[in-house]
Amino acid sequence: MDRLTKAQRSRLMSRITGDDLKPETAVRAMLEAAGFVVYRHVRFHALPGSPDAIVADRRMAVFVDGCFWHKCPTHYRAPKTRRAAWARKIDGNVRRDRRVRAALRKIGWRAYTVRECNLEGGVARIVAAMKRIGPDKIWHRRIKP
Repeated sequence: MDRLTKAQRSRLMSRITGDDLKPETAVRAMLEAAGFVVYRHVRFHALPGSPDAIVADRRMAVFVDGCFWHKCPTHYRAPKTRRAAWARKIDGNVRRDRRVRAALRKIGWRAYTVRECNLEGGVARIVAAMKRIGPDKIWHRRIKP
């Protein structure tokens, strides 16, 4: 049972932001250590979604996904209460993730997902992919944050 009224809970929850959480900060730091220039929470004009990190000169958008909110195949456990409501919410997140990544690919961007349970492995995969692509495929138009 909630001790707050619906209006109080709504106000409290609306003040919670998803900016600069520890996993996102760690991923950006690892990408910067690998030599990339990383922008954070930048709303590029006409760029779908809200990537947690952007490497504009490589047209690369990185999403850091939490295991619960994005239904990690390894670590996700369904809540025991309000199962239908949570299923709608989590499945909606997964569908939105697919749509956003497809939209990014359609406009020529690479979309990478790093799960909170495997930050180092996810970043290593991105760095390896960027090395395979090579410097001749880099997008050179400068974008201001």
